[in-house]
Formats: sequence, structure tokens, C-alpha cells
Amino acid sequence: MSTPPLRPGVSAGRTAGASLSPAGGLRLRARRVSRDVRGTGRVLSGVSLDAAPGTLTVIAGSSGAGKTVLLQTLAGLSAPSEGEVWHDGAPPGPPGPEFGYVPQEDVIHRELPLHRTLVYAAGLRMPPGTPAGAVAATVDRVLATLGLTSRRDTRVRALSGGERKRAGIAVELLTRPGVLFLDEPTTGLDPATGAELMHTLRRLADDGTTVVLTTHVLADLPRGDQVVFLSADGEVAYAGEPDGLCPAFGVGTAEEVYAAVAAGARAAGAGAGDIPEQADAGPPAGPAGPVPATGRATAEAPAGPAAPARAAAPPAPAAPAPPAARAARVGALRQWALLTRRGTALLLNDRLSVAVLVGSPLMIVAMFAVLFRAGAFDPASPDPGSTAMIMFWIAFGTFFFGLTYGLLQICAELPVLRREWLAGLRIGPYVAAKLTTMLPVLALADALLLAVLRALDRLPPAGWDTYASLFVSGVLASAAALALGLLASAAVSQPGQATLMLPLLCFPQVLFSGAFVPVPRMTAAGEAISLAMTNRWAFEALGSGVGLESLWRTDASPLGRPLLASYGESFAHPAGRGWLILAGFAVLFLALTWWVLVRKCRDGAERGRQGR
Repeated sequence: MSTPPLRPGVSAGRTAGASLSPAGGLRLRARRVSRDVRGTGRVLSGVSLDAAPGTLTVIAGSSGAGKTVLLQTLAGLSAPSEGEVWHDGAPPGPPGPEFGYVPQEDVIHRELPLHRTLVYAAGLRMPPGTPAGAVAATVDRVLATLGLTSRRDTRVRALSGGERKRAGIAVELLTRPGVLFLDEPTTGLDPATGAELMHTLRRLADDGTTVVLTTHVLADLPRGDQVVFLSADGEVAYAGEPDGLCPAFGVGTAEEVYAAVAAGARAAGAGAGDIPEQADAGPPAGPAGPVPATGRATAEAPAGPAAPARAAAPPAPAAPAPPAARAARVGALRQWALLTRRGTALLLNDRLSVAVLVGSPLMIVAMFAVLFRAGAFDPASPDPGSTAMIMFWIAFGTFFFGLTYGLLQICAELPVLRREWLAGLRIGPYVAAKLTTMLPVLALADALLLAVLRALDRLPPAGWDTYASLFVSGVLASAAALALGLLASAAVSQPGQATLMLPLLCFPQVLFSGAFVPVPRMTAAGEAISLAMTNRWAFEALGSGVGLESLWRTDASPLGRPLLASYGESFAHPAGRGWLILAGFAVLFLALTWWVLVRKCRDGAERGRQGR
């Protein structure tokens, strides 16, 4: 296999006029950056490097060398324990339109066609008030730039691995970022696809974007403008031009460089991109200042051929450039509306979700038809036990609907949420959109359940006020269960863990609802636990709404005692009490979901990848 050229030029097939990069990229500088990670210790140690506008920097090293941690630190997602990072002469601020970050995992929904997915992403990232035509035109230009125009109507799920990588990059290019950070973009791709992706990144750099990426792939190394090679202890073993990497270690192949670094070698001599000491005397120069040579290489190895150094005069200290004004963020109401539309589209395009939506009510209705005989509410042949159980299973059915609909809503898209949060997404509208997307579906399922049960004579003939009360109780029970499902989904990290939560959350709701063991018959501990069960309050509100107290609180039993005496005052309270409690639970669970997601978004960039 031939060695890729050091700097492939722009291909003849490059799309004319499709550039989305800014006129000038962002100048990135790091000085003696060190990072300590809890539970791991020092991951980076004294790393210095420069990335000029319009260059492609490749960060390499063995597993555990700290490549991802360095990328996050350079991006400003994590603060260095020691040292400084500068973006255009100023400390990194909150991520904004000038910032692009592509983690290893997909940060794009897979259920929708690519063009539609990018339109939704653009709505969250582009300035408020951007006309729909301008959004569509920007998406079209991005697709053209990345060679994805022919795949615009293909579902993201059906794209190849390389195309999905480019789709993730497309999301970042919607706002014309000045810098693009990518964490191992070519990992898992075949050599031809990886080379094509690197060629795309090369074109973006040539258009002015500053591109920084980490890699394990040897073929990526010669395709950058500079290589920063980290040792296992997080120090810079080499920083300089790609063609100087092997000579700096006195070896002939990149594989041997890995072996040499693992053995403790450093680039021979001090010429591999030394940074003049004068540059550290003050803040780095702003965008108009000179660009120093690339990062420092420690001179610890025996003398040998040194990598060619880029000539650079020591820059004079200059005042840091003022940070660029951040573009106005899309308002909370607009975010909520857009997320609700996207959530509805994702729901309807996911076959599994549609199957659950349709199958759950059918399963509950079938269960009622098999379990209970018709006419349980007929006063001529009273069956108080069955009526109480019917109310319980309605309560549990509405709970089950809400819980199952909510459990997979968040955990499956956490990477997408974290990236969109960095781009300006508010967590409040996100959580509210989940509620407004799913609650109408739950209300429809609850209404269908009540209508079918009445048609099957499992519910009594009653007026609209009775069935309105039952409907409100069911919807509020579903809302509280949905909020609980969202909380559980936010708390776990994988869909498999959310599935395991289903029985753990259902069993207590069955045991402590007060149906099988009435609340007055429980121990003090059991009664205290029942207070936290939404199913208890739904059961009691439904029983009150259907009038169990007035129907069966008579002396019609042979023993002359009330037929539902074991339930005590469970159904004696108005249904409104249960409604208030269920609404309170829903608000509490949604607030906790918001809190968990805010914490996860703040800490999630490092979670699961610390020390790499």
C-alpha cells in the first residue's frame, strides 16, 4: 500500500462553492497543560502545542495516553489542572457557533432521513429567526460539502459507517465553526472509508477550519500538518511535522514509533517543534499575531536525527483578543416546540416504539376480557371484590403505559443530548418536550381503554361526569408514571439498564397500592411505603370516581357488614385529592429528571472515557 501524501490537495471532485468554513479558523494554543483525573491520577503532564488556523493536527499515542482528555481540554470542555489553553488569544469560553466537537459515539438520531435530521439540528443551533429557506439551503450546502447529497433522503440508520461519521460532522458544520475537534473519527472504518473521511477533513482545513483529531489509525498520521504523539504517562513524546516522526526516533515505520515510545524514548534532540520560551512570558498573540512552531518535544533520548523544525520568531507578548460575541441562543419556547415536533417524528418513525404504543393497550384490554366477567358492577348480583380489582388493574394499566413509554426516551439518546446541550440546548424544554410528545398518546390509550371496557361491560353504565373523572385519573396516573420512567431513563446510561428497571419499578407499585393488601391492613412501614406509590393514589382516585364507596358501602352482605370494609376510608375521599397528589408526583419526577440531566451533561464529556 502506498503511503498517503503528506498534505493531499483539494481533489478535482471537490464541490465548487460548497465551502462552509469561515474565512479564518481559530488559533489554538496550549502551554504546559496537565490534567489530574479522579481515581486515575495525572493523565496529562506538561503538554504544549499550537494549531494555526486552517491546519489539521493529529493527536496519537497508545491507549491510556490521554488523547481524549487532551482533546477535551483543548476544546475547553474540561479545565486543565495546570497550564493554560487559549482560543484566539483568550481562554476558552462556553461552546458556541464557532465550536465543533464530534465524540466517538454517534451524536445524531438514526430514525429520520438525513436531510430532515439536519434540519432539526439546524433549528436548535442556527440564530433565532433564521428563515426556513435559509436553514434548508445551509443543510443542502453541508451535504454537498461532505458528499452526502445523494443520501439526503436515506435514514441515518441505513447509512454506512463512514457516511454516519460524515453525518455527525455535518451537524457541526451547520454553524460554520472555526475549529473542529474529533475523537477517533476513523476508528472502526475500513482503510478506504477512513482515507475518504480524512480527505474530507483535509478539505475543511484547507478552507480555513482548524481541525484537531485523535486517532489510533497509523494511516492517519501522514495526512495532518502536524502530529502530537503522547507517551503512556501523558507527556509529549513528539510534536512536529508528520515526515519527521520516524526519523525523530531513528525508526523506519510508525509501528516502531509506538514501540519506541512504549519503551520510554523521546524524540531525539530539541528541534521537533520547540516552542520559544519567550512565548510563555505573556498571553499568546491574538488572531493577528505570529504563529509559533508546534508543541514541545522533550529531549531525553540519545542524539540522533532530529525532526525538521518550523522556523518561527519569538512572538512579542500581546494582549489577548477579546472573546467573540456569542450568537443569540434559540429561546426556550422555540426549543420546546422544535423538540416536540422532532420527538413526534422520531416516535412515528421507530417501529419498536409504534409496536409498544399499539400493543400495550391491546394487552391490557385482553387481560381484562380474560380475567373478569361482565356485569361486575350490577347491583343485582354484587361483586365488590371484582370491582375493586378492575379499578386496580385500570390504575396499573395506566401506570404501565406511562412507565414503558418513558423508560427508553432519554438513555438511548444521551450522547445526542450532551452534544446539543453544549450547542445551547436547554434541559427544561427538552424534558417538557418529552412530556408533551408522549402525554397525548397516553391520553388516547387511556380513553381507548375506558371505552373498550365499557363496551365489554367491565365498567358500569354511568354519565359523562363519571367517565370524565376516570379519564382524568388515568391521564394523571400515566403522566406521573411517564415522569418516573423519564427519571429512570435519565439515571441509567444504557437501554439495557432501563429495561432491567421495569420490574423493579412495577413490583412495589403492585404490592403497596392498597389493592391486594388494603392500606388499613398494612404494617406501619408498609403504609409509609404506600404513600410514595403513585399507583395507590390512582387506585383510590379511580375507586372514588366510579363510586365504589356509594355502590358497596351498604349492609347488603349476609353478615350485615359493609362489603368493602377492609378498605376503610380508601374510597371515601374525593377523586380530586388523588389528582393533586398524582400531579405533584409528576412535577417532582420531572424536576428530578431535569436535575439528573443537568449533572450528566456537565460531567458527561469525561464520564466513561477518563484517562484515555
